[in-house]
Amino acid sequence: MKRIVVTGGSGFVGRAVCELLARTHPGTRVVVPSRHPDAARSVMMLPNVDVVTCQVSDAGALPALLADADALVHLVAVLHGSDTEFDQVHVQLPRQLAAAVRVAGVSRVVHVSALGVATGSATVAASGPANGAANGATNSAPSAYLRSKSAGEAVWRESGLDVRILRPSVVFGTQDRFTNLFAQLLKLFPVLPLAGADARFQPVWVGDVAAAVVSLLVQAGPAGPSGAVVQAAGPEVLSLGEIVARVGQMAGCPRPVWPLPEGLGMLQARLMGWLPGEPLMSRDNLLSMRVPNVADPALPGLASLGIVPASLALLAPHLAPAQPAYAQSRAQGHRLP
Repeated sequence: MKRIVVTGGSGFVGRAVCELLARTHPGTRVVVPSRHPDAARSVMMLPNVDVVTCQVSDAGALPALLADADALVHLVAVLHGSDTEFDQVHVQLPRQLAAAVRVAGVSRVVHVSALGVATGSATVAASGPANGAANGATNSAPSAYLRSKSAGEAVWRESGLDVRILRPSVVFGTQDRFTNLFAQLLKLFPVLPLAGADARFQPVWVGDVAAAVVSLLVQAGPAGPSGAVVQAAGPEVLSLGEIVARVGQMAGCPRPVWPLPEGLGMLQARLMGWLPGEPLMSRDNLLSMRVPNVADPALPGLASLGIVPASLALLAPHLAPAQPAYAQSRAQGHRLP
């Protein structure tokens, strides 16, 4: 592949994908579209990575963006928003991209979705709404996020293109907002009240997600008419409370975690929504947590791509370099992104 377009390439996962492509495929040009190129400085200095000014939601800009591209990696997603905003980003944007990819003759698409999006739970036609019904099938996922992600997958699967869908669990890394924010909160408060503490996840390292994306890009053979689905999950199934407790231990500030019932959790999420900046947790996030964010044993995972996933302990050197866990992580030979 000579030219790969990576939408969302300046984001947390996108940066890891671009860095890996630049390191392992020096003969490939990686194109990262961005509304504000200054926000993509983290990838702008990588070899063979071009940041171009482009609004990917503008259908008129897509022909030039995708011209001569061999593949598209689609990473654009939002965690918070209204039903309309979820639909615009997770359904309408893939619909526009799929049409432009078909016209441009792009040979392969890797679409990054999320664990908890069940293929069979809802079939939404490419012309149907994300939160409604189509062809007699109702999208019954508990949150607008999951309903829109399911509908977005349906758009790609029904496009007739060579599409590979990657479903990661919650993604961690040295630059993630998830574990770093919890580490900061644990250092500030003697006790942490936590909504959704019993929700189950299978945390996956961002480097393993990037490796899965690149592997799906270069795999031989077509994915098939329904698209190939691969899960990206780490080696451990942990509750949110257990994840927060481990972060506290690695950061040298272990604190008690007080699980909140869903009603109080919804109130906590509402209060967080009033704070400036992107909220740590929204009411829709809590609804999403009703669905376990863990791998389905019936579907292929990282092992099918030859990837041995790293555990959450990989963050120990980052969260508290002076802690004993640092030496253990070094001994395991892990490389931090």
